[in-house]
Amino acid sequence: MMFYTMVAGWMLYYAFLYGSGKITAVSAEETSGFFSRMLDSPALMILFAGIVIVLCIGICALGLQNGIEKITKVMMMLLIVLMLVLVVNSLRLKGAGEGLKYFLVPSFSRLKENGYGSVAFAAMTHAFFTLSVGIGAMEIFGSYLKKGRRITGEAINVVILDTFVAVMAGLIIIPACFAYGVQPDAGPSLLFITLPNVFQHMVGGRIWGCCFFVFMSFAALSTVIAVFENIITMTVELGSWTRKKSLLVNLVLIFVLSLPAILGFNLLSGFQPFGDGSSVMDLEDFLVSYNILPLGSLIYVLFCVRKNGWGWEKFLAEVNEGTGTKLPAWLRGYMAYVVPTLICLIYLKGYYDMFAGKGTGVLLGWMAFAVLLLAVIFWVCFSVGKKPADTAQKTK
Repeated sequence: MMFYTMVAGWMLYYAFLYGSGKITAVSAEETSGFFSRMLDSPALMILFAGIVIVLCIGICALGLQNGIEKITKVMMMLLIVLMLVLVVNSLRLKGAGEGLKYFLVPSFSRLKENGYGSVAFAAMTHAFFTLSVGIGAMEIFGSYLKKGRRITGEAINVVILDTFVAVMAGLIIIPACFAYGVQPDAGPSLLFITLPNVFQHMVGGRIWGCCFFVFMSFAALSTVIAVFENIITMTVELGSWTRKKSLLVNLVLIFVLSLPAILGFNLLSGFQPFGDGSSVMDLEDFLVSYNILPLGSLIYVLFCVRKNGWGWEKFLAEVNEGTGTKLPAWLRGYMAYVVPTLICLIYLKGYYDMFAGKGTGVLLGWMAFAVLLLAVIFWVCFSVGKKPADTAQKTK
């Protein structure tokens, strides 16, 4: 959340710019200038990040059913309707067919050129991030699920809906870029420079731009709300706090912890943790995406399958309680051995890609650090918490 509140603030700011008619760019340079001026203004970014934090804490204050559930349901329905409208508009543009082909037709030559391992790694790290599986966001909502519904079926629904939204976003962005001859970049430049260039070519571009960034704001806010609820619930249960105290303390803490990422683009721009061009946000993204998400996922899966954790039998009984799709018992071997292996490979590949271009010494040092972290996790998961009876049985 240290940088995602900032990014959600960017979405909200651009929705405001389009809604108020303040974006009147007629060239790529002017469009880029809006984004640069925003990054150069700490006060502006603090203001909109603060609005996001207060808004999401306020929704969490209403509680799960009266606040989060009701509001996110409305937001998601509006989001899907808005996406469908934007998809239809994008596909109707002249030249959109080439973008559609680029987006949906597999190019095995490009896959080979980029490397099968790199493509698979990019897809799986995206899955970690979009589902927040390593930090407990999904688990918090799952804990409120009624016992009459099996978790496996709900998990399948989440995968289908998440994939649907991702495909719809691609159908909005890629055909429009090709229709107007704009190179579809990646990362922040795609959303805040490339797409405004597309919107300025469209008839009614201000309306489409406003709709798009409202849609992006909904998506960002729903993610922030989910993680906030995770943090609030954790402090209530572990610290025995009242929910009101947790809300107020986390409001202040999240706001303060969001400042370094914001200031990293202006007042703290001299701090470049990974060399030229890097920022505080890159450091925070490294901590979350390259460490917390994969390592958290590894701990979760080992906890579910190890006897000194939850244990496979108890896990399976909980997952299969109620009606709906059952999790097959024969998946035990896959979850106990294949999934942890895949997570470890993704984790190590992330470190390799991050530091491969920084010299052999730096690479070996960081890879050794990554292996050490894995060793500590496996030692904890395999050694700590063993039942005395299990230990005594082994010593006989």
